[in-house]
Amino acid sequence: MAARPDSEDIAMDDAPTSHQPEVKDDTMVDDAGEDVEEEEDYEEEEEEEEEEEVQRVKLLPGSTETAASFEFSNEGHTLGNALRYVIMRNPEVEFCAYAIPHPSEAKMNVRIQTFEGTTAIEALEKGLRDIQELCDVVTDKFVAAADDFEKKKAATA
Repeated sequence: MAARPDSEDIAMDDAPTSHQPEVKDDTMVDDAGEDVEEEEDYEEEEEEEEEEEVQRVKLLPGSTETAASFEFSNEGHTLGNALRYVIMRNPEVEFCAYAIPHPSEAKMNVRIQTFEGTTAIEALEKGLRDIQELCDVVTDKFVAAADDFEKKKAATA
């Protein structure tokens, strides 16, 4: 297909960026076409590991102190249902629900309404702490049961 004479070429710098993740390779090719090992710089790797953590929870617009909506990125039904259950057990919470806006988006929205005397943000923080404590208890019990199993297995062998 031939370009029209009245059209202008677009520089590659002006082209839209790709949405595909960038793949980094440990080898480079020199001008002769041979593989050349790239020197590893451990300081750069450490800096990459210490990157700032991405904000995964946003307070959505239109929220008040006692009624707020939150958007969780990269979360789904697993956290949503557990968080809704734990938050609803709080007697200071009037309403809590979650929704996945669209299955192709990795987002989950949580709506919390509280009675006067506590805020929706406090209710969310308490719910997240309660889930963490519950997970810690389950982990401790699992590790203890696995240790008991290994001891019984070793005793019968």
